Amino acid sequence: MLLHPTSLPSDHGIGDFGHGARRFVDWLVEARISVWQLLPLVPPGPGSSPYATTGAFALSPWLIDLGGLVADGWLPGDALSSAPSFDPDRLDMAAVEAFKGPLLARAAAAVASAQPDALADYCAAEPWVVDFARYQARKAEAGGAPWWEWPERMASREPEHLDAFDDRHRSDIQQHIALQWLAETQWASLRAYCAAAGVQVLGDVPIYVDHDSADVWAHQRFFELDAAGRASRVSGVPPDFFSELGQRWGHPLFRWDVLAADDYAWWVARMRRACALTDSVRLDHFRGFAAYWAIPGDAPDARAGGWEDGPGAALFDRLKEALGDLPLIAEDLGEIDDAVHDLRDGAGIPGMKILQFAFGGESDHPFLPHNYTANTVVYTGTHDNNTTLGWWRMVDEPVRDHVRRYLAVPGHDIAWDMIRAAFQTVSQLAVVPLQDILAFDSGARMNVPGTVDGNWAWRVRVQAFHSSLAARLRTLAELYGRAAPTR
Repeated sequence: MLLHPTSLPSDHGIGDFGHGARRFVDWLVEARISVWQLLPLVPPGPGSSPYATTGAFALSPWLIDLGGLVADGWLPGDALSSAPSFDPDRLDMAAVEAFKGPLLARAAAAVASAQPDALADYCAAEPWVVDFARYQARKAEAGGAPWWEWPERMASREPEHLDAFDDRHRSDIQQHIALQWLAETQWASLRAYCAAAGVQVLGDVPIYVDHDSADVWAHQRFFELDAAGRASRVSGVPPDFFSELGQRWGHPLFRWDVLAADDYAWWVARMRRACALTDSVRLDHFRGFAAYWAIPGDAPDARAGGWEDGPGAALFDRLKEALGDLPLIAEDLGEIDDAVHDLRDGAGIPGMKILQFAFGGESDHPFLPHNYTANTVVYTGTHDNNTTLGWWRMVDEPVRDHVRRYLAVPGHDIAWDMIRAAFQTVSQLAVVPLQDILAFDSGARMNVPGTVDGNWAWRVRVQAFHSSLAARLRTLAELYGRAAPTR
């Protein structure tokens, strides 16, 4: 089941690690579903996107459960009595920040005062958190300006200047560390609840990190930056059938030669962190590890870019050497060639199949179920697709005709027709967005790639987790041998 925690029901405007998450896990157990797929748990970037962040190693403080903070004594018992009324169906991040921000700051200050030893131990175990906290404190002081516009001594991280900054902002830095400690503590509790219920958690790691992030500021030598800290070349994908300009994502590109000379230590640390937080990991934009589209930093769109070789098998060999066999899934969508297939298969990583992409072409289309192999993961659709019902209403009649003939259905219940088709495949894992289980239309879509406004906002009400829906899902899981063991 694909559902990001921000979409969970809660009383405080945004899904969190609290009661709503546990109610969802209970419902998965009732439906005999054994895997919960998340989007990245990082602090969200512009437009509330979990694929843009100031800290690739960090957890989003907005996912902290306020009720849990009261229960643990970090907030007083009456702290939530003045909570406003939030829209239960849509995330309004400005309203969430206005209400939740001061309460999180209050709880963080209490933790910093009461638990200095625990925070010191946390910093020792998670050394990235100090630079992340420094970055957050400095960014606030700079009024939100990106790090390359900070004074040169801070932007270049002169040790004496960092020490002076730490002395001057020790309280702010400790509070940001405390927020990460709180988020990690609550996430660990929810992970334990999932494990006890037999539900595994599938996480998500984007290949790139944001230019204006603690990660790039702290590790500038690993990225293609000029002397002023600006990105000399940036990420994206080339023009294609969907966009004559391509897509200019704007992340600074990795200096893979420098990372290789450092034995890929940064990537080892990143994947160790991801695997500590979840049971398995989806690697977003996997094709970039084989070859990536490099765009000049001053280009307005992606047309001026060109293909460059990625790290290839060397990175995955190093990850295996350092961390063992990793439970990975390759997001191998887009413009894919033999080099991507060879890298994926050589590393033994399953790729993705999207049912919404399968229809309207020839019988040899790789996303048609009869062409699957077991080492794949099938989706009805992903967070970047329309819901299945929304897709069905928008596609041309020849596509609908192909679906009806291929699945031998009239199409009156298309979301569940596609769910059944996914469960029938030989793919080792079948993933379904909750919106498809609920047969919701385009109004429940999570993201429209290439747009900024209106994304990542969908939320579900707790009434959706009812027994009749769980029973319908359980029937398919049992029928096609996908049911989790009963507990």
